[in-house]
Amino acid sequence: MSRTDVMSLAEAERQDLADFLDTLATDDWQAPTLCSDWTAHQVVAHVISFEELSRPQLVARFVKGWLGPGNVNSVGVREYVTRSPSELIALVRAYALPRGLTAGFGGAIALTDGLIHHQDIRRSLKQPRSIPPERLVAALQMAVRAPTLPARRNTRGLRLVAIDIDWDFGQGPEVTGSGEALLMAIAGRPAALADLHGPGLDTLAARLPSP
Repeated sequence: MSRTDVMSLAEAERQDLADFLDTLATDDWQAPTLCSDWTAHQVVAHVISFEELSRPQLVARFVKGWLGPGNVNSVGVREYVTRSPSELIALVRAYALPRGLTAGFGGAIALTDGLIHHQDIRRSLKQPRSIPPERLVAALQMAVRAPTLPARRNTRGLRLVAIDIDWDFGQGPEVTGSGEALLMAIAGRPAALADLHGPGLDTLAARLPSP
């Protein structure tokens, strides 16, 4: 898949996220998600928190994350969570086409991060969707090699097989399930384990944080 194709997938995912966010009630924005201790509001703040940064501002963000409390992502959330839901949705639409840091690897960073966090919110609110297969394949391919995700550790010595899309990875005892459930599990979301099966599932589950 070309970089242009991946960038187009990332743009479409962000557009879908914005459309979904438009449907949320006020209380939904304060609901917990699958992403650590973040609410839906904080997750969206994170997704869009790198887009407006110039290169010097990006460097400053990383320095602040290294030297201050939390980490780089936490700094971005603190800076953007003060914006209202409507302001955040407007930013997601304005930057549907990723730029800067999230445009890395031809947009694969934005696609993978955005898709995972989109599902963090949807799964918590019990609002499933049908994800285009090409987005899942591209996100899974990025996830298993992304240094910022725990996927390498979580998948070590296992074979992952998606039953709904053309994707598999690794060698060892199998873990099977939908591409979405595999992506969420290897990204460290134990809630997705209930949708997976196979002799390697116990190994994968032991590597994930407690629910």
